[in-house]
Amino acid sequence: LGTEIKNLEKEVAKNQEALDEAIAIREKQAAEFNEEEKDLLGSLSALKAALTVLGKHHGDGESFLQLPSVHTKAIAATLERELLRHRDILRSALTPSQRRMALSFVQAPEEYFDAVPTFQQSYAPQSGEIFGILGQMKETFEANLASAQKEEEANQKAFEDLKAAKQEEITSGTEQVEKKSEQLADTDEKNAQAKTDIQD
Repeated sequence: LGTEIKNLEKEVAKNQEALDEAIAIREKQAAEFNEEEKDLLGSLSALKAALTVLGKHHGDGESFLQLPSVHTKAIAATLERELLRHRDILRSALTPSQRRMALSFVQAPEEYFDAVPTFQQSYAPQSGEIFGILGQMKETFEANLASAQKEEEANQKAFEDLKAAKQEEITSGTEQVEKKSEQLADTDEKNAQAKTDIQD
């Protein structure tokens, strides 16, 4: 009976250790998700603002030439920041030519639209290309955010299931330890009583 109690106590301790480890992992996952979500939401906000400013000029058939310099620079700064911050995400979302075009715009936003368009660019205004790249980046970030949120939801559910199972095992093991300890105490008491009766 004493051996059973020790084994049960070891099992309870093992389950508690597994639960503590799962909690630590879950806390780390949640912190990473919160950081990623915050980052993506900030990026989406910046891209939406850039698209709003650009959209006012793009939608009217105007070019970037009528866009105030301060707005052009702000859009270039947003584009540069997001290209650097999310280069891994954007590597597969943007084509090499789109990345080159975006980098060219970032390096000289005011001069970018003064350049004579190439044969291909003459069919689509350069402002439209940048508008399209910003829109594509926004869509990519929205998709990544939705995916991250879905993954976080699944991780949270899996953790809750694991936590409930481990807590049930710990409770059950603790109850068995208490029951076996009572049985051992009763047995010890009966043995002591029997020894007393024999001596009398």
